[in-house]
Amino acid sequence: MISPGSRPLGRARQAAPRTTALCAGLVAGITVLTGCSSPDPDEGTNGVGKLTAAQIHAKAKKAAGASATVRLTGSLISEGETFKLDMQLKEDGGLGKVMSKNGEFQLMRVGEQLFLKARADFWTHDKGEGKSTEADSEAADKLDGMFVKVPEGDPAYKQLTTFTDKDVLLEGLLTLHGKVATGDRGSVGGTRTIAVSGDGGAGGTLDVSLEGTAYPLRLTRAGDAGELRMRDWNEKFTLKAPAEDEMVDYGRELPSD
Repeated sequence: MISPGSRPLGRARQAAPRTTALCAGLVAGITVLTGCSSPDPDEGTNGVGKLTAAQIHAKAKKAAGASATVRLTGSLISEGETFKLDMQLKEDGGLGKVMSKNGEFQLMRVGEQLFLKARADFWTHDKGEGKSTEADSEAADKLDGMFVKVPEGDPAYKQLTTFTDKDVLLEGLLTLHGKVATGDRGSVGGTRTIAVSGDGGAGGTLDVSLEGTAYPLRLTRAGDAGELRMRDWNEKFTLKAPAEDEMVDYGRELPSD
C-alpha cells in the first residue's frame, strides 16, 4: 500500500540530482565569468594610475623634489651638443662622469667647490686653431688624472655646475611642455610605470613609478633632445673633496686648451 505522502517524497528525490546539477552548472558559469573578467590594472600599485595626468605629473615632481639624492644616467642634447651623463646628485653637490665630443671627464662639486678630472688629451684637444705646442702637452701631462679646481669666476663654472645641481637640473628636466595627458603603462628596470606626456610626446614624456613612491624613472626629452633614467632615489652616497695631493688649483681660470 502506498501512503499519500510518498509521492511528493519520491518527486523530491528525483529532483535532487537535477537541482545539484543545476547548482554545479551555475557555480561553473560564475567561475568562468570571473576568470574572463578584466584584471584591475591598479591592483597592487600605489594608485597613481587612477589620477589625472596633471596630478601624476605634479606628484612625480613633488616626490623628486623631496628626495635627498638621485642618480641620472643617459644622454642630454644641449645647444646642439650631445652629453652622456652618469651623475649622482644630492642637495650640497654631486659627482659622476660626463662624456662630450671633447672627451670624457669627471665632475665633483662639494658645496661651492667644483672639481674637474680628465685625461691629458682632454686638455689638448684640437679646436681647429692649430696643433698643441710642446708646452701645452707638458702642462696637460701635469693635469692628467688630477682634480682641477674650477674657479668660480671661470666661464665654465656656471655651465659645469648645472650638471651637479640636483634642484636646478631636475626642475628643467621634469618640465613637460603643452597639454599633459596619460599614455601607456609599461616598466622601467622591472618597475611598473605609467607615462605622462606633454603635447602628445612633442613636449616630453615622463614614466612615473606605479610602485611605492611615485618617482619619475625615465624622461624622454622634447624634440628628441635625449633620454635620461632616474634611479637610486634617496640612496645615500659619500661626497668628499679630493685630497691636496690629488688636486690642482689654478686660481682665477682654467688652463686654456
